[in-house]
Amino acid sequence: MQDSTTGARQPSLLQALTPLLFLIVALALSVHLYGDNSSYGANQIVLLLAAGVAGLIGIRNGLRWQDIEDAIVHGVSVATGAMFILFAVGALIGTWILAGIVPTLIYYGVELLSPSFFYPATCLICAIVGLTIGSSWTVAGTLGVALMGVSQGLGLSPAITAGAIISGAYFGDKMSPLSDTTNLAPATAGSDLFAHIRHMTWTTLPSIAVALVLFAVFSFTAETNGDGGSFAELDKVLSTQFNIGLHLLIPLLVVFVMALRKFPALPTIAVGALLGAIFAVVFQPEQTMRLAGNAELSKGMALLGGAWHSLFDGFSVETGNEAVDSLLSRGGFNSMINTVALIMCAMAFGAVMERTSLLERLARAVLSAVHSTGSLITATLATSVGCNIVAADQYMAIVLPGRLYRAEFRKRGLAPVNLSRALEDAGTLTSPLVPWNTCGAYMAATLGIATTAYLPYAFFNLLNPLIAAAMAYAGFKIIRHEPPQKEHKESVRQ
Repeated sequence: MQDSTTGARQPSLLQALTPLLFLIVALALSVHLYGDNSSYGANQIVLLLAAGVAGLIGIRNGLRWQDIEDAIVHGVSVATGAMFILFAVGALIGTWILAGIVPTLIYYGVELLSPSFFYPATCLICAIVGLTIGSSWTVAGTLGVALMGVSQGLGLSPAITAGAIISGAYFGDKMSPLSDTTNLAPATAGSDLFAHIRHMTWTTLPSIAVALVLFAVFSFTAETNGDGGSFAELDKVLSTQFNIGLHLLIPLLVVFVMALRKFPALPTIAVGALLGAIFAVVFQPEQTMRLAGNAELSKGMALLGGAWHSLFDGFSVETGNEAVDSLLSRGGFNSMINTVALIMCAMAFGAVMERTSLLERLARAVLSAVHSTGSLITATLATSVGCNIVAADQYMAIVLPGRLYRAEFRKRGLAPVNLSRALEDAGTLTSPLVPWNTCGAYMAATLGIATTAYLPYAFFNLLNPLIAAAMAYAGFKIIRHEPPQKEHKESVRQ
């Protein structure tokens, strides 16, 4: 069978599985050889080699190299916005630490939050803010960074804290009408936005409720490092190194207002980073001049140099407390270069898999095993998860399965909201659980903890697809559109 547009032969199932098997084996070998450092170059090479394997299969089936190269260019270009957002977040983290914004959030967070309810409180705070502004990335890049510092100040687990942040942020993102994925899923499936959101409550609310209970259990049974371990003097160190005050939270408020008013993410984060640089010059002049690293500069040039340094190379400090230094020394444009390289390589692999029809062949194999409504919805969930792994982008994990299965849902008389809900239950929520996915790479870089470390504690993201599959097989809250026989006859006539 040939593609009518290119003349290329359709791939076999074995051909479609070959790049995936190569990817799995090579990634396992990479982790075995390099451990936690595998994401600093080794995994990128694996993704490029896997893309090469997929490309060779495409060429064997009749595609030209130019077709594959064009697909790579297009695939990487799709993630360009995400990559620039990452650079902007790196700059924001650097200037917000220098300006005292993150230290102020940590200082008051340590004072107000208790270990006995920290994890569920973190999840709820991020959920409420995410629901308000519709952006999990903005929540993680602002509140998330501070809450990670608070957890270390309280002697709590960074991995569980990251799981709580991601669970809350993605609940808000998934249920907010301001979210791009919440609008993309119904547009892809052909359902109404608010009908889509209402239908999602049946799988989403039980998932977040169970997640909150689990976070509460972890909080009540948490073993802290004494009175905070190396962070026991965190509040004193912060007040010594920075001028602390609530007025420093103005840039945070500006970012949230811009997000609420639906400004695009990149200019919103960029404005926040520049405000941080201005606040650093005005309210933290000593730290800003120290960061410039040149005692011969005039005061004005030293202030400019320090603020500029925080934008491109982040903040660094030596307080005498190694743990606190590690917490505060981070951020900057340069800190995101490795993450951007990972995303580029992952998107190249996903683009080649799609262009060579290998992804579509895998989806057709899954669809051939579908015999019931429950199995169809579960197949949609599984395909979205697979797209997050292979295509490395949550938008692809929504659009591609939506495009592949929309006709099948219609043929079986299932309302479009069933499809749109499944796309979000898996496509949106499992994206931060894949290390090389744009979302997984972003969360790991922003929160400063490996994806594999926080994955077991992202309870909401793990539970929601499972609950969705269970409800599908139980036939609970599955909305019928038209009788399957009538719909099938109409589709045949058309």
